[in-house]
Amino acid sequence: MLLLDSASARVQVGLWPGSGKVPRWSTRDEEAGKGLFACVEELFDASGCGFADVNACIFCEGPGSVLGVRTAAAALRAWGVLHPVPVFAFQSLALVASALGDPAANVIADARRDSWHVARLGAPLRRVPTAELAGDLVLPEHFRHWTPLPAGVRRTPYDLAALLPRATDADLFHATATPDAFLHEEPTYAMWTPQVHQAEERNRIAPLQSSPAR
Repeated sequence: MLLLDSASARVQVGLWPGSGKVPRWSTRDEEAGKGLFACVEELFDASGCGFADVNACIFCEGPGSVLGVRTAAAALRAWGVLHPVPVFAFQSLALVASALGDPAANVIADARRDSWHVARLGAPLRRVPTAELAGDLVLPEHFRHWTPLPAGVRRTPYDLAALLPRATDADLFHATATPDAFLHEEPTYAMWTPQVHQAEERNRIAPLQSSPAR
């Protein structure tokens, strides 16, 4: 079984060589397009196996780096064309909340536009404006943020090798046929209408054309 997590700035890849055996781990502090595949190659070389020997895959669908998550998802979709295997997804903040085991902890990650993803033990993931954050705020290590950190936030390790054994009783994983990054809702796009811009341009030029020549 192969696990991919590139939701944070630290890429983490795990390989379970067989039932009951201790997993191998590889990490890289570099962007997912390089670090993810370097980790996979390292583990395959160390274990003497390849993707053809993998029976199932797990990946982190976020929240976190959308580019990192989609790099892992795209790799799984490409590998699945040649060697189809079941794929299961989990969410980063839900794993941390389950491992902490503290129902009062609000595990957060930047959701952009002055808002945060918030996970609590036994509760669904929410997106909350910065001004509405309250209580015990916990940010996993290696998670980037663009919004200024709220007051009182504390850090907690994001180390899958340590977190997963502490969350064995949690219902974290779900099967997915199309691996992709988690989104609270599908993005919306505004339609560009060239007629509006042409009208504005004509209104701007008209006074210039009617001005007397000097």
